[in-house]
Amino acid sequence: MVTESKEKVLVVIQLTGGNDFMNTIVPYTNGHYYDARKKVVIRQDEVIPINDTLAFNPNNAALKPLFDDGKLGIIQGIGYPNANRSHFRGMDILHTCEPDKVGTEGWLGLAVREMDPNQENVLTGVNIGRGLTRAMSVAGVPVTSIGDIDGYGVMNDVEKAHLRDRSIQAFKNIYGQAIGSGPVSEYIGKTGIDILKGADMLSDVANSYSSSVEYADNPIAKSLKDVARIHLAGLGTRVFYTNHGGYDHHANEMLAHPGLMRDLSGAIADFIDDLEEHDAAEEVAILVFTEFGRRMRDNGSGTDHGSGGGAFLIGKNIKGGFYSEYPSLEPSEWEHGEDLKHTIDFRGIYATLLEQWLGVESSPIVRGHYEQINPFLN
Repeated sequence: MVTESKEKVLVVIQLTGGNDFMNTIVPYTNGHYYDARKKVVIRQDEVIPINDTLAFNPNNAALKPLFDDGKLGIIQGIGYPNANRSHFRGMDILHTCEPDKVGTEGWLGLAVREMDPNQENVLTGVNIGRGLTRAMSVAGVPVTSIGDIDGYGVMNDVEKAHLRDRSIQAFKNIYGQAIGSGPVSEYIGKTGIDILKGADMLSDVANSYSSSVEYADNPIAKSLKDVARIHLAGLGTRVFYTNHGGYDHHANEMLAHPGLMRDLSGAIADFIDDLEEHDAAEEVAILVFTEFGRRMRDNGSGTDHGSGGGAFLIGKNIKGGFYSEYPSLEPSEWEHGEDLKHTIDFRGIYATLLEQWLGVESSPIVRGHYEQINPFLN
């Protein structure tokens, strides 16, 4: 089934926990990397070289063909001044573009409001997962959230009501600590937090979908399969959001990180194949981001919260290659004596996506003007 609308679509994948960028895009010929990383390190004979200085983690093998085909952009050194190392606050800053105060409006929720000002489609923004991400939360802006298309389709009304109540409570529990129960209640009142309102419209999506692509049996693959099914149903969704958890590797990183990389890379490759099979790849761009990078030195088993992370932009309309600069690994240039410095502000990447892809004015959303990149073919 081919989508009726060819409006630009953004898929955002959040790597929750702080992905280790240095062990994702590996500076495999840099001695400072091997000096700093004694245990949590990718050996030179293991990597998949991209050029003379950088390489893919071997578990990202599924991304190499996308890079070679010019469909993968690697954004290096993403961050912001005085980066916050708290998971909650760090992600909150990336969700609201408010590093100096606790914000109440998510950047993608604001984008949805601009794209659908009359709230004509509750499926303009869709979150795949339980509850609702702060990035899509704006009072008065309806966003649909669904955890499992197949499971939701067979629920009865009582089960759906319980799911809605659990989703609301999860939202209160997460955001009430940060912005207070008053603003959270106000948000819920203004939107009805009817995050399941559009879910009923998705009940038949699974039945109308067919594909030769066989996604793996893991959470991120299931989520991206659901994104594909909704997109291919032609329901007018412009922004999809999902997350891949488990990246907070203070310990046992070399045991856990490889599996996450394999699952993520494989799911993205299958998703792109699925879209291309259905002639629906040109209008989709994917942003893969995380709240912060990890520190230069490992701690013997894992890595602690740092800065200067990285992101991916993926799609048929992406000009593949490298964007911004890989942070200096020279010890004298480490931030606070232990971190990678950021080389581009995350708000400039958001602005790039908002203006160049979604056609939305960025400055009111990212709260200023920031350096953009030029990653799109048209």
